[in-house]
Amino acid sequence: MPTLASLLMAASALVVLFLGTAHLVLTYRGKALHPRDPELKTRLEAVSPVITRQTTMWKAWIGFNASHSYSPMLFGLVYGYLALARPDVLFGDAFLLALGLVWFGLYIVLARLYFFRTPLLGILVGTALYVAAVMLGWR
Repeated sequence: MPTLASLLMAASALVVLFLGTAHLVLTYRGKALHPRDPELKTRLEAVSPVITRQTTMWKAWIGFNASHSYSPMLFGLVYGYLALARPDVLFGDAFLLALGLVWFGLYIVLARLYFFRTPLLGILVGTALYVAAVMLGWR
């Protein structure tokens, strides 16, 4: 039976997995991540970045958003798995616990600087669950 620490860690991982998956879906479905000005999208589809002419700013935008989704998805899957299947490994490894805390810290900074309220709140909830799990489960 999972401990409270494992369940809190799994909940933290689930929040992050949801955020990453939702971001990936929004990247390819609908217009939530499109500019409000349709002319700007047309320009982004036509202009290449300075670094290369092999892509457009629009393709780079889509690629960035897709790849940006992968980090929280991977974090959620790995830490969720470890929390439920191998809590001895996760809670017994100071490096993994510190790495997760650093990951959350970096995402909080990114969210405060560049995101909007909803992802910031999700990251803060995930962080609170993570910290509670670490406090209860660290050996």
